[in-house]
Amino acid sequence: MKTYLITPVLLLFAVFTHAAESVPPDAEAQRAQLQKLVDSIKPQKGNIVLGDGLAHASLPAEIEYLSAADTTTVLVKLWGNPEGGRTLGMLVPAGFDPMSAGSWAVVMTFEEDGYVKDDDAAKIDYTKMLAELKESTRDASKERVKEGYAPIELVGWASPPRYDAANKKLYWAKEIKFGDEAEHTLNYNIRLLGRRGVLVLNAVASMNELRVVEAATPKILAAVNFREGHRYADFTESTDKVATYGLAALVAGGVAAKAGFFKGLIVAALAMKKFLIIGLIALAAGVKRFWSWMQGRQAARALDAPPPAA
Repeated sequence: MKTYLITPVLLLFAVFTHAAESVPPDAEAQRAQLQKLVDSIKPQKGNIVLGDGLAHASLPAEIEYLSAADTTTVLVKLWGNPEGGRTLGMLVPAGFDPMSAGSWAVVMTFEEDGYVKDDDAAKIDYTKMLAELKESTRDASKERVKEGYAPIELVGWASPPRYDAANKKLYWAKEIKFGDEAEHTLNYNIRLLGRRGVLVLNAVASMNELRVVEAATPKILAAVNFREGHRYADFTESTDKVATYGLAALVAGGVAAKAGFFKGLIVAALAMKKFLIIGLIALAAGVKRFWSWMQGRQAARALDAPPPAA
C-alpha cells in the first residue's frame, strides 16, 4: 500500500524533472523578453486604410487594429509560427493581450483571384457540403498521420454559412479537432467579395471564444469594406478577371485543395500554436517555481538530518 502512495509522487517528480530539463533555464527572463515584445505592439483606433487603399476599416471603440508589422510580431515572435505571407494586419478586441489564453484576433489578407460570381448562392446545400467536407477531411487526415502529424477531424459547423447578398459578405465557422486535444479549435471565416478578389478575414481562437467572436462579427462586417474602385459593384466585365470558382468553393475550400487541403486550416493551426506557446511559457514558470520549492525542501531536510554515525 505504501508503494502505491509513493509512486504517483515519484511520477510527478519525474515529469517535472523532465520538464525542467526541457524548458529554458531562466523562465522569468523569457517571460520578460516576451513581455517586451508585447509592449512594443501599438494598437490603432478609428479609421484605418488597408492594403494601400484597397479597403478601409471604420472601427468601433471595442475593436482595434494591429499593423502588418505588429501582426508578424504576434503570429511569429509571440505565438511561434513560421514566417508566412503578407497580411493586411489584424483586428483585435480593445485591451488585447496576445499572451492570454482567452485572446482572439482576426487576421486579414487579400486573395487576388478575380471577381467571384455569386449566382450560385441560393443553390448551395450546406448540409450536403458538410458531409462531403467531413469525408474529405478524414481522407486528408489519413495522409497527415502517415507523415507523422496528429489527425484532424472536422466536427461540424460551429456557425452555419450565411451570405449577405446586398453587401457581398459571406461568413461561417467550423469546429475542428486536432488529435486527442480536449479543447477544439474554432475556424471562423469572413469573406468580402470585391472587384479583383476576396478580402479574407480569419479568426484565431478556440471554441471557448465562439460566442465572443460571434458577437463581434456584425461589428467587423459593418466596419470593413472595399474602397471605391475596388468594390464588387465596380467590376468591369470587358477588362476585369473573373475567378474560376464561386461561393460554394469559398466555403468548401475546393480551390485551396489544389494547393493542399490544409491551406484552408492554416488559421486553425495558428490557434493551436498560440495555445501551445502560451502553455509552454506558463509551464516554464511553473516548473521553475516547483524546482525552487523542491531544492528548498531538500536543503531543509539536509539541515534537519542527524549527523552520520561514526
